[in-house]
Amino acid sequence: MSKEKVCVFSYRDFDEAEYFQKLSRELNIELIICRDGLTLENIDIVKGCRYISIITTPIDNVLMKELHDRGVKMVSTRSIGFDHINLKSAAQYNMHICHASYSTNGVADYAIMLMMMASRNMKRILQRADIQDFSLPGLQGREFPKLTIGIIGAGRIGQTVIKHLSGFGNPILVYDKYQVDEVKKHAHYVDYDELISQSDIISLHAPLNEENYHMINEHTLARMKDKVIIVNTARGGLIDSTALINAIESGKIGAAALDVVEDEFGLYYNDLKSQPLTNRHLAILRNYPNVIVTPHMAFYTDQDVHDMVYSSLKSCLLEASGEKNPWRVYPR
Repeated sequence: MSKEKVCVFSYRDFDEAEYFQKLSRELNIELIICRDGLTLENIDIVKGCRYISIITTPIDNVLMKELHDRGVKMVSTRSIGFDHINLKSAAQYNMHICHASYSTNGVADYAIMLMMMASRNMKRILQRADIQDFSLPGLQGREFPKLTIGIIGAGRIGQTVIKHLSGFGNPILVYDKYQVDEVKKHAHYVDYDELISQSDIISLHAPLNEENYHMINEHTLARMKDKVIIVNTARGGLIDSTALINAIESGKIGAAALDVVEDEFGLYYNDLKSQPLTNRHLAILRNYPNVIVTPHMAFYTDQDVHDMVYSSLKSCLLEASGEKNPWRVYPR
């Protein structure tokens, strides 16, 4: 049986390589490896491959056309989100687009960790401890189980967050278009306005699309409780960064914990310590004492890296055999 060729971009030796080598043998796949992200300069490496695997490289109309012209039939992104891929261009060039799935525990538990850190002023505690300032003023936290937590988006990750939170005893509100009976055991479904007005902590677990772009904005922030805590482990574009900054500076927002920010492409996962930070919103947010910013790390566990590699490679084989592909996001 001949091997299917898959061209892997942004191949990482320090974490993914072990899984790529093991799984490619098990799945009988030949890997064409590129350690850099896909660009017009290195695109010729895809010749002879019908399938490619990327991480978060933006795929615009130009790249989509060039991939099509070289015989590529499918782009698989090793991420749950796929907003970095131009789906209109995919339709134009009949390109199939697939994403990855992985254990929900990593992101869910990271989100809960951020909720607890933000509610206990952990950033300021750690900063003071580093300079041997062991004073108490300004560090008093909030009793976590007494806080009402609003979950926006109750997909696989959101449901896991709710399940894991249920042991803390918090009142939990949920906003999602689709209701699931299992969620109702631990939480109450409400409309969006009720959630944002009644929650002490709001945690985002929704995908980014045209409908919910900037769903946290000047107007929705104004309807929230004073000193609300915002947690985002989903996508940066769900929050209007300018409105967020204004609400932090006015004191409306008590704390924020952000694993994702707007316009993070090209920043995260790179060593930029000797370069100016070009994302002004990120530069500002990092400096507030009540804002925790982490570099899109919520997913990053051993299990999740394995699962992303597996789903990306298995997706290619399913497409090649014409079988039903649960990871395909376009065309559905």
